[in-house]
Amino acid sequence: MASENATALRKQRAGRGGLIALAILASVITIFPFLWMVTSSFKTRATVNDGKLIPTDFTFSNFEYIFSGSDFGRYLLNSFFVSVVITVVALFFHSMCAYALARLRFPGREKIFTMVFATLLITAPVVLIPLFMVVRELGLLNSYGGLIIPAIFNAFGIFLLRQFYLGFPRELEEAAIVDGCNHWRVYWSIVLPMSRPVLSALAIFFFLANWNAFVWPLVVTTDPDLQVIQTALAQFATQTTSNYNYILAGTMIAAIPMIAIFFTFQRQIVDSVKTSGLK
Repeated sequence: MASENATALRKQRAGRGGLIALAILASVITIFPFLWMVTSSFKTRATVNDGKLIPTDFTFSNFEYIFSGSDFGRYLLNSFFVSVVITVVALFFHSMCAYALARLRFPGREKIFTMVFATLLITAPVVLIPLFMVVRELGLLNSYGGLIIPAIFNAFGIFLLRQFYLGFPRELEEAAIVDGCNHWRVYWSIVLPMSRPVLSALAIFFFLANWNAFVWPLVVTTDPDLQVIQTALAQFATQTTSNYNYILAGTMIAAIPMIAIFFTFQRQIVDSVKTSGLK
């Protein structure tokens, strides 16, 4: 009996050791390209392809060239402005829509939610041309409105918030209604403040998604003053061709906000998934 327990324990430890080794290997494969990008951005043109992870000739000239040779600062501000505005406006409208679909009873509520949810099955390239034609007819080409307005709607945000509101305690709403609050006051004073965990996570998702947006800004804008960081980076890469030290430096600058936001708010992401009813 003791030998059987010892054998089972050894098998369990061996299986756990194999999983740990696999996790370490996957982590190295995932992290190594990022580390190579960071270290290579501090290399000179002559040493950027030397195959060494640690730079032998450390320099900041790549970053100086990027900001002096192009309007990189403006592109960063454009991306930040567009991403923040989309995030704030989308969270406001999505939370109202999700609360109505979760709590208010009106004809066609389930059909509306089904149509909203069905848009998750439609990929972005399918609606790219129709959306461009609508924006052109509205005169929003080469404008911040053209960059912002089409990106506000996101069915995933409505779905996630609706799942959260379905588990929201009705007693709080009923008590507020008894005290004379209407639906708007209940939403604004009770529901919205208690939605901070899921709203924080969605804010991160929306900001990162719009910070990384490339296809739509490329289609809707031709004005250099309206370029966002991703389109500017792609254009910069075609201009510098084989100067990988400059390309990697620009890529690292574009990645810094995403990395900082993720590591700062990763706890909110996990909490939102746990409180939204998703597994």
